[in-house]
Amino acid sequence: MKLFEGHSFHIPVMGLGYSIDTPINVAPYGISSVISLVDDTLIEKMREFYCNKFDIPFKTISKKVDDFRAKRIAEYLNLVDKIVKHKVEELKSTALNAGSEMEKYISMLPDSSTIKSKFNLAADDLSKWVNEKLHVGSIDVNIMTKLDQAHYKNGEELPIEHNDAHAALRGFANSNLDSALVLSAGMSPRLYSYIENFKDFFPDNIGNIKKKIILKVSDFRSAFIQGKMLAAKGLWVSEYRIESGVNCGGHCFPTVGVLFGPILEEFKNNKDRLFDTCIDIYKSALEKKEHVQPTETPKIKITAQGGVGTSEEHDFLIDYYDMDSVGWASPFMLVPEVVSIDTDTMNLLADGKEKDYYYSGLSPLGVPFNSIYGASMSVQRLELAKNGTEGTPCSKGYLRYNTEYTKKPICTSSRQYQTLKLKDLAALNLPKDEYQKAYDKIIEPECLCVGLGVSTILSKDIEVKPTDKVTVCPGPNLAYFSKISTLKEMVDHIYGRINLLDNSPRPHMFLKELNMYLDIFKKRIDAFLKDIDNTKEKKQLIKFQKNIFDGVNYYKELFAEKKKEVVVEMDKLLGRYPSINTEL
Repeated sequence: MKLFEGHSFHIPVMGLGYSIDTPINVAPYGISSVISLVDDTLIEKMREFYCNKFDIPFKTISKKVDDFRAKRIAEYLNLVDKIVKHKVEELKSTALNAGSEMEKYISMLPDSSTIKSKFNLAADDLSKWVNEKLHVGSIDVNIMTKLDQAHYKNGEELPIEHNDAHAALRGFANSNLDSALVLSAGMSPRLYSYIENFKDFFPDNIGNIKKKIILKVSDFRSAFIQGKMLAAKGLWVSEYRIESGVNCGGHCFPTVGVLFGPILEEFKNNKDRLFDTCIDIYKSALEKKEHVQPTETPKIKITAQGGVGTSEEHDFLIDYYDMDSVGWASPFMLVPEVVSIDTDTMNLLADGKEKDYYYSGLSPLGVPFNSIYGASMSVQRLELAKNGTEGTPCSKGYLRYNTEYTKKPICTSSRQYQTLKLKDLAALNLPKDEYQKAYDKIIEPECLCVGLGVSTILSKDIEVKPTDKVTVCPGPNLAYFSKISTLKEMVDHIYGRINLLDNSPRPHMFLKELNMYLDIFKKRIDAFLKDIDNTKEKKQLIKFQKNIFDGVNYYKELFAEKKKEVVVEMDKLLGRYPSINTEL
């Protein structure tokens, strides 16, 4: 196992609000985490909450203020940074006290950490070391590049810098944070170009980069293309965060059947190629800009996340694939010390079993979305549909993308869209079964803008409208965790000191993803067999099928000696999906 000065895991972003204040809770203990920058209204409410909690003067930033979105984000991030620094100073002051927060800090580190040996130092040396060297978790932020809709004023479209993702980027860039921007949901050349406007993403006069860039990617090709693209702008990608198809929670971006193991193998074998290619482009770009070069050659980290659930899997990713860190998200949804989730929803997650977690069409983006049956937004959505009032009013509008019926985009979860879509459906006069299937698909999207934030507000005992209900986005891996835990317990589970898994059988993380892809293939092949003239889909299915078999053969070779039971379980799983052998 690698030796880490801090932790060998990080906590990725969860929903719009579940991890919005996570850095306040974990950064003082050396754990890095990520804040979503989607919902500036929620961010403003959280800023007010924490100003009141820490007796800090608060002045609201109304929507009438010029550039309010960026200003709200910058002020909240500065507040989080201030609170974390205050907590770190408090922690340092207890370094010599028995039973202190410092002991909690040390107790949560991996057993292999070299830091633990420092605490055998004499008192004066220990105090000096703590003040100079103590590792603090990074307060990172996430921007989904697809969430970049245009804004209007007096009927006129505003310049591109007022778009959602651009304004969020500006808010982070103008904040005091020394941390990283996590870019997810695909490539956005115009947003990448906008980053060039902010000096903190470039080396300063002594060569340090204050604001780093992390890319969430699902394959090496994407990482290689985007890394080169950003390097050509003089922007260095400090970390490539590889995400499994299972995902940590929320939106899933499944590949065309390419499995997680082979993807990790490709990164392992090509890390030097990625670095060598990008570093030459990067240095050349800085030279062309007549910009200072970094004092030291920048490094890249390769990390992985999505579906990991045991210390054995965690160590395997670190040791075999040479990952620099592993992301743990969904299991932390059962840790009230870490995330902001209301009690009812947390209990729903704790009680949920494998059958309760599902791969849904809840997202208005049309991207698969992890969820659990029984969340209050879904209950309300079905009740509204039963009463003939499908859809919900669109109050925030972050996911307005559809222009099927309107010139300006609207949201597919909105009452406006669903009313129009259902009118068209009724005119088709379909057979009852076909109609019901199409109807269910139309009304499935729900208001994530409200649903993914209201749980956070409820957890702070802030009043919400009675119609505001909860959407929750756990990865399917959470089905095997049922204990509401402390931060220390979850960290001890990650490092193998205790076991928080329940007694239900849990497949290996690689097989959980394979199972999901087999489900996807089965649905697509069943649909194709009803429309065999669809040549485009046939090509995609042939590619999907080949990638699955290539991945299966890779796993058989990988685990033939190391973990034979995975191969046995995989063969059983494949036997339940005869459609994978369909000749195309």
